[in-house]
Amino acid sequence: MGTAASSFLNPIAAERVDLSSTLPPKTLARRAKQRRQIQGMIAVSYLVDALVLFIYARAGTIPLSVGPAYAAAGLSSVLLYTMLSELGFNDRFKDHYMVAPQSTVSMAIMIAFAYVVPEAGVMFLCTLFTVFAFSSLRSTPRQTATIWIAMSLGLAGLFLATDKPMSMPHGNYLERMATMLVFILTIGRCMFIGIFSSALKQSLYQSGLKLKEAYKRIEELAELDELTGSFNRRSIMRMLSEEIDRARRNGAPCSIGLIDLDWFKRINDAFGHPIGDEVLRTFAITVFANIRPVDRFGRYGGEEFLLVLPDASQDGACRMLDRLRAIIADLDWSAFAPSMRVTISAGVATLRPDESPDTFLARADSALYAAKARGRDRIAYA
Repeated sequence: MGTAASSFLNPIAAERVDLSSTLPPKTLARRAKQRRQIQGMIAVSYLVDALVLFIYARAGTIPLSVGPAYAAAGLSSVLLYTMLSELGFNDRFKDHYMVAPQSTVSMAIMIAFAYVVPEAGVMFLCTLFTVFAFSSLRSTPRQTATIWIAMSLGLAGLFLATDKPMSMPHGNYLERMATMLVFILTIGRCMFIGIFSSALKQSLYQSGLKLKEAYKRIEELAELDELTGSFNRRSIMRMLSEEIDRARRNGAPCSIGLIDLDWFKRINDAFGHPIGDEVLRTFAITVFANIRPVDRFGRYGGEEFLLVLPDASQDGACRMLDRLRAIIADLDWSAFAPSMRVTISAGVATLRPDESPDTFLARADSALYAAKARGRDRIAYA
C-alpha cells in the first residue's frame, strides 16, 4: 500500500511550532521510536506492492524493471523521512508525523507510476485509495481537504490530460493472481482502517472517561482541605450561604456549630506538628462518622471547624454538638502520646429571620468564646 504512514498520523495540523526544545527527552525519544516503526511499516508496504508488480512482470504485463523502480521510489521517500525524523526535524511541527507531506509524496508516486505503467493501473489506483483513506483517518479537516484536492488534480491530469488506458490485467493465470492479490490487499487494508478506527474511538472514549475522572478529582481537591479531607473555608462558606437561602425558601430551621480544639497549640508544642496534624485528621474522621449525610463539615481556619446543620433546631443542634464533644473526649488518644487528651469547645447558633451569613457566624463565634471562658470542653449557645 504505497504508504501506511497515514494510518498513524497525528490529527493536529502541521503548523510550524518548534516543540523540540520544550518537550522532555523521554517524550522526544518515544515519538522518534513511533516514527521509526511507522517508516518500517511503510517500507514493508512498498516491498509487498513491488512483489505484486513482479508477478505482473512475470506474466508479461509490464517490464521487469517496474517493480525495482517502484520499490526504489518508495524506499527513497522512507529514507528521507527517516533521516528527517532522526535529525529531530519533525519535532518542530505540531504534526510530527507530517501527514500532508507524506500523503502527497505517496499519491505522487502512485499517479506517476499509473501514468508510466497504465497496464497495471488498477494496483496504483487501489493503493492511492488506501493512502487517502488512511491519511483522512488521522488528518484534520483542513489537511484532508488539501490532500483530496491534490489527489483530485493528479487524477484529473491522469484521466483527462492523457489518453492512457488504466488496465485491470486478467488475460492469463499470473495476471489474474496478481490482480486478485491487489484486491485482497486493498480489502485487507480497508479492514485494517476499520479496526484501527474502532480502536482509536475506544481509546478516545477511555481517554475521555479518564479525563472526566481527573476533572472530578481536581474539583474535589479544589473544594477539600488537604490535611483533614473536610471542605475548605471557601467551600463551607458557599454551602452555608446555600443552606441559609434554602432555609428561608422552605421556612425551615438551620443551625451551625463553630468548633475549636481546646489547647491545640499546646499539643503542637508538646508533641510536634506531625502529631498535631494526626490529631486534626482523627478529629475530622470522627466528626464525619457521627454526623448526618445532609450536614456539611469544613475547616474554618487553623484548628477551628464549621458544622452546618440543615433543618436542625436550637435544641437539636445543641444535642448533636454535645454528643460530638463527648465522643471526642472519650477517644483513646494514647496512640499518639501516653498523656494526650483532646477535647473540643463549640458555639452553636440558629438562624434568625433576615440574618446575614456574617452575623450568623459572628453569633456562633461569640458563643464559642463563651464556651472557652467557662472552662472549655463544653457547648455554648448564642
